[in-house]
Amino acid sequence: MTPKVALWPWSLFAAMIAAAGLPIYIHAPKFYVDSYGTGLTALGLTLAALRLIDVVQDPLLGWLAEAGRKRRATLVWGAAMIMAFAMTGLFAVTPPIAPLAWFAVTLILLFSGFSFLTIVFYAQGVDKAAQLGPKGHFRLAGWRETGSLLGVSVAAVAPVALGSLTASPFTGFAAGFAVLALVATLAMRGEWGSASRQATDTPTADLSLFRPILADPLARRLLLIALLNAAPVAVTSTLFLFFVESRLNAPGLEGPLLLLFFLSAAASAPVWSRSAARFGAKRSLLAAMALAIAAFLWAVALREGDIIPFALICAASGAALGADLTLLPALFARRLGRLGKGEGAAFGLWSFMSKLSLALAAASLLPALQAAGFTPGTENTQEALFALTLLYAALPCALKLLAITLLAFTETDEATA
Repeated sequence: MTPKVALWPWSLFAAMIAAAGLPIYIHAPKFYVDSYGTGLTALGLTLAALRLIDVVQDPLLGWLAEAGRKRRATLVWGAAMIMAFAMTGLFAVTPPIAPLAWFAVTLILLFSGFSFLTIVFYAQGVDKAAQLGPKGHFRLAGWRETGSLLGVSVAAVAPVALGSLTASPFTGFAAGFAVLALVATLAMRGEWGSASRQATDTPTADLSLFRPILADPLARRLLLIALLNAAPVAVTSTLFLFFVESRLNAPGLEGPLLLLFFLSAAASAPVWSRSAARFGAKRSLLAAMALAIAAFLWAVALREGDIIPFALICAASGAALGADLTLLPALFARRLGRLGKGEGAAFGLWSFMSKLSLALAAASLLPALQAAGFTPGTENTQEALFALTLLYAALPCALKLLAITLLAFTETDEATA
């Protein structure tokens, strides 16, 4: 019988982490453009450079998650407080130095805390799922990713909603995040013990922790699928606000449309989890990927004022995202459970793959838009708007097709579950 275990702290903690992830890519570039006049190319290259720091940082943080198992709770508290401090500096403090430099400093701190908490949270989930029975990975994923998507939903629209209540909405956003970080970390305070392996195990400070993951064909293939599958989300999240404001000519509707997108993802996560248990994770994930392509093919044809069609696209693509964020990590975590060690190191690599997509998107898309003559907040030529449409809607379809092809030819280990 599946044990009755309270999983709401995992949802709350996932919401806190998620609030400091994708929404920052949505809000921070436009905030610094509007508030300090920072150029799109400079912001894009800065974001890319910060993400490339993860080439070294994420594997090191993965090692730290393993080496610090006995002090994991203390490390989590430290990382959560660093994130709260950095979020305050990014949005609620007038830059004491050049805005672009301040943008870089605060994001380094924010993303470092985000990276470590993501790695240690998912690594600990491998042990937690083992306590939940045969379908534990998908049960935990349902709770965790639903919380994550609700956190993204709230964070994506909070500055817009607060804008109707206060003249400094991003200050309120930063303060709200600090409170959430405190409450979520308190709720998870009893969850950092090691269930399947003694915390006295001390990993060596070399690359041997990564060897079991990189030597396993299925783990390697899932890492590559994660990279390809994250790319379309990286593209659309980077360009979403610009598309709504300039292509649809719907300034002010960004918040409701973002909320619809992320709430659709949150609502779909438990459905995809149940679908995976009944039909298999691979089949369910392929269906979600096909749904995402259908949605964004429709987006290519949108023109000014097409708000209702775009809302339907947001709902459909959000539902597809729910599968991406629920099923792929669960497949990877289950494989790690069978390998039996190196969970922290493995999720260091997983985190790196996800953020590499965001780095590549920031490095290429924003400069490409500027080169095409696109300028935010002004009247743009039809050529510039066409470039925006191709990058926002057509490019994700091509990237998703690559991910579908790779997954279709991947033999998962579900048959032996």
